[in-house]
Parts: sequence; structure tokens; C-alpha cells
Amino acid sequence: MSHTVDPVELTARLIRCPSVTPDEGGALALMEDLLSAGGFACTRVDRGGVANLYARWGTEGPVFGFNGHTDVVPVGDPADWTHGPFDADIEDGVLFGRGATDMKSAVAAFAAAAIGFVQERAPDGSIVLALTGDEEGPSLDGTRALLDWMGEKGERLDVCLVGEPTCPDRMGEMIKIGRRGSMNVRLTATGQQGHSAYPHRARNPVPALAQLVDRLATATIDTGTAHFDPSTLAVTTFDTGNTATNVIPATCHAGLNIRFNDLHSGDTLTEWLRKEAEAVTDETGIDIALDVRVSGEAFLTPPGRLSNLVARAVEAELGVTPELSTTGGTSDARFIKEHCPVVEFGLVGRTMHAVDERVEIDQIRQLTAVYHRILRDYFA
Repeated sequence: MSHTVDPVELTARLIRCPSVTPDEGGALALMEDLLSAGGFACTRVDRGGVANLYARWGTEGPVFGFNGHTDVVPVGDPADWTHGPFDADIEDGVLFGRGATDMKSAVAAFAAAAIGFVQERAPDGSIVLALTGDEEGPSLDGTRALLDWMGEKGERLDVCLVGEPTCPDRMGEMIKIGRRGSMNVRLTATGQQGHSAYPHRARNPVPALAQLVDRLATATIDTGTAHFDPSTLAVTTFDTGNTATNVIPATCHAGLNIRFNDLHSGDTLTEWLRKEAEAVTDETGIDIALDVRVSGEAFLTPPGRLSNLVARAVEAELGVTPELSTTGGTSDARFIKEHCPVVEFGLVGRTMHAVDERVEIDQIRQLTAVYHRILRDYFA
């Protein structure tokens, strides 16, 4: 198949844009120029200081959507890199740079595939590329802003593919059909400060909070489901801020991160945490408050037409039968799932967010071929 856009060259150009979240860095301006030249109607949907781009080819349905981000995480100390993080050096068939894996290669691949496809054969339907600069940041004014704008304008996707890295070790081995939910919890136990030589005159919050944390950390939340592993709870911090050895502190804090499957919601888990805290309060007399932040609910796109479409394309282009998985962290698919069926497929993610982030250039071309076949088969 022929392409009017070289995805490797485009990836390199995107890497040279220093788009550390939330800075646009020229990446979305580059994509807007490229897609406009390829016949896509482009609209900037900026909000809250975040740059977003909505590009559409066609006016009729069905509508196939790609979603991705051009923002990247900070590079750390550039001196730790063997190649400049924004130089896009190629050595021995490997392209180096921040965003090479997560996920400028996928953005380049689906842009090249989409432009090439519509120029080879005008499909009966539409193709949308929804690009954000706020996936690695708070995720408040990125894909959410695009979806809000789409709702206001009557724009609709029938299905969507997110180009996040999905493969643990080998290209093509995994498609994400859902994601676990994620929530962060801060527990604050409040007692009464006092001298450690006279503990009966104080109300020590530390043992009470330790008791609660132990109850939560040793609990079996569930045993998993057909498509999800068991939910997990990790204790991320436990502290009083107390530097004195002879003072019982008035307060004590703990942090939790819970990754949960579709047996639960943020609300049901919050209620469980509240009941456990109340039980410890009843036993100890120490008040324990909860501050809960849910960053995403668990969701599943049941195996079916969309996952089969992607799996067949992977098998045809790469000779690999992909696993359908819900593992990993969160992605912007957690917002899109409220709009339409969504799956994720992208590169091997071993070096994402790491020093010397890199991608094999052959994998960029393979990914482009898979995306092209997906479009061809969808509009067949």
C-alpha cells in the first residue's frame, strides 16, 4: 500500500516539538497543517490553556474515530539521555525521543493511515482524528473538552480506537478492551496531642489509623471477573509529619490507591471505606476522615465487532493473535466509553516515560499498516 505521509518522518517531526504537558510545543499545529492538506476539516478545540484538535474527513456516517495525545511527560535530567530527548535521533533502526512510544508514533501512524486511505479510496462514511494535549496532565481540558464540544456541535463517533501503547513485549500481542477504575484516597485520623510520657492524657491517632490501614490492605476486595483481574489496594503513604520523639501527634495521614474492576464503582468502594473507618472509630474513639478522588471508573467494551475488527487486522498484518486485556493504568478511553464503543491498540510500551524512550522504526510502519487495514475493513 502507498502512503502520502511517511509515519517515521512524521514521528520524528512530532518528537522535535517539545510538547511537555500542557505545552502544545508546535505538535498540534503541525498535525493541523498536515491533516488540512490531506483533506480533513480541522477545528481547534482549546480549553483551559490546553490545545486540542478535531479533524474530520467526510460528512456522513458511519464515523470511525482515532484518539490520541501529543503531550508528553517531563524528560527528567537531559544529561541522563544518550540521545537528546527532543532530537529524534535514529540509530540502528531505532528512533529515540520523548513521546516515541507514548504516543507520537501512534498519532503519526493513524494520521498517515487515514490520509493514505482517503486518498486511495473515498470511503462511504467519515474518519475523525481527535487529538489532545492533556492526557499526561490533569485530563480535565483534553479529551473531555473534545467530547463536550462534539456534544454541542452534534458530532458523533460510531466507534473509536485509542492509540496508546498496549503491547507488553511483542508487537501485536495485546488489545485493550477496557480498563480498571482508579481512585486515590487520603485518610486523616484526628486525636489529641500530648506528651509521650503520659499517653493516657492524649488520644493517639496513629494506632487507630494503622489498624484501619491493616484492615484495608489485608482485605480481599474481590477475586476478579471474566475479563478483569482482582481489584487491588496499595498503601502509598503513612505519615504524621512528627519530628519530635516525645510528642504524640494530633493527626496522622495515610494514602491509598485502589485499582478496581467492573464489580465496583467509585461510589461503592467509597461506601466500603467509610464503613471500615466508622468501625475503627467506634472501637478506638478516633475520628477518621476520607478524601476520595476517582480518576476513572472501570469499563469494558464486550468482545464483538470492534475488537474482532482490530484483532483480524493485527493477525493479517503481523501474524499474531492478540490477547484481549483490561490490564494497565488509565487512558482517555475512560472518557470515550461514555460516547461510543472504544478499544485500544498501539506499540510495545516498555520504554514509555523512561529515559531514552524509543521505538523501532519497523514497528511504526507495522502499526500504520494495521491502522490502514482496520479502516479498509471497517468501510468495506
